[in-house]
Amino acid sequence: MNNSAANTGRVLWAGLRALLVLTLVCGVLYPLAVTGIAQLTMPGRANGSEIEVDGKVVGSALIGQTYTLPLKDGEEPPAPDLRWFQPRPSNGLGTNSVNTQYSIILSGATNRSGDNEDLIKWVTDAKAAVVKDNSTADYPVKPSDVPADAVTSSGSGLDPHISPEYARLQIHRVAERNKLDVATIEKLVAEHTDDRILGFIGEPRVNVLKLNIALKDLVAKS
Repeated sequence: MNNSAANTGRVLWAGLRALLVLTLVCGVLYPLAVTGIAQLTMPGRANGSEIEVDGKVVGSALIGQTYTLPLKDGEEPPAPDLRWFQPRPSNGLGTNSVNTQYSIILSGATNRSGDNEDLIKWVTDAKAAVVKDNSTADYPVKPSDVPADAVTSSGSGLDPHISPEYARLQIHRVAERNKLDVATIEKLVAEHTDDRILGFIGEPRVNVLKLNIALKDLVAKS
């Protein structure tokens, strides 16, 4: 009996020592080492790819934002501020106090099938709004001109990018609203269009936050 108790004690002590060592290595030393290396080699990415303007963080290059007008009484959702390039629909799952620009509390898709009535209505209404909002006197937009990312949210609901096609669709409206030349806005979009990663991974894309920051600077200088 005493021998059995002693063996049990040794096993428990060995397990406790393993727990303490692994906790120290995996729970303290390894995270500190990874964090230190990340801060030394890529501090921007390690800190969330934050974007600063005039010393103030205005967002992250990894998280989408909305650009809307102040909410009026009884209005839901708020109307888009058409001076700015608009992102993909978010279809957020809730609100939060951290990122008030993008109404999302969890990352995720709508999980609705292609024949779901709600999804069909969302896409139909979104397409009509894109056509209406982006049509100008000299640039009428047709429903067939509207790319898929203009009317659907991404799988995460947090996508900060839009396609070059959707960015170009908005050029005439942005130029008109900001009293700028169309060619100037076309150049701005071209400068902020990122190619495929390594030339073959993913699709060309435009970061909406970076594009709108550049647009704000352009408007201030004009």
